[in-house]
Amino acid sequence: MTTNRSVTNELDANHQIAQKMGTIFTLILVAFSIWFAMHLLIWAIDKRGLESNAIKDSDITMEMRERQLSCLGKNIYHEAGGEPFEGKVAVAQVTLNRAKAAGFPGDICKVIYQKNQMYEKVICQFSWVCESAGGAKPSNNREYNESMAVAKKVLLEGFRLPGLTEALYFHGDYINPGWKKEKVAHIGHHIFYK
Repeated sequence: MTTNRSVTNELDANHQIAQKMGTIFTLILVAFSIWFAMHLLIWAIDKRGLESNAIKDSDITMEMRERQLSCLGKNIYHEAGGEPFEGKVAVAQVTLNRAKAAGFPGDICKVIYQKNQMYEKVICQFSWVCESAGGAKPSNNREYNESMAVAKKVLLEGFRLPGLTEALYFHGDYINPGWKKEKVAHIGHHIFYK
């Protein structure tokens, strides 16, 4: 009889341990679900907030579009004026990609003239902005006119190079910044990354 009672007590103890472990597992699962849901909500709110900075095409006036074309044309001229047609398109495309990407201003001109301060040094997103204090008057009319034509083709007609749909960065092929980004193209004297 004592053996049956000890077996029954042992089974009861094992059953209680199993119930406690099940309860602990359920609590861990609930805590993880709450944590995951909170992080998902925070991510969604952040993403929505960043997207709301972008200017919607339906809100753009003729004056704004002309300003965007002027900024984009200057950027193409200063960054890729001597590059082939595809090189100019690639620089324009990176600029537009940034205006639509999280972490960048939602306006083409603001993307181009964006400056960051690291320690005591001001860093421009596009080097010519810092080097020429906003861009001196173009000295090569042919390159400037071609840059403006490319700006119109990319901004107004939607012309794109297929391999650069996610490109956000580029640098001259004569430098090595040591970026750990994924390379997507080498066009003219520029290497492009996403």
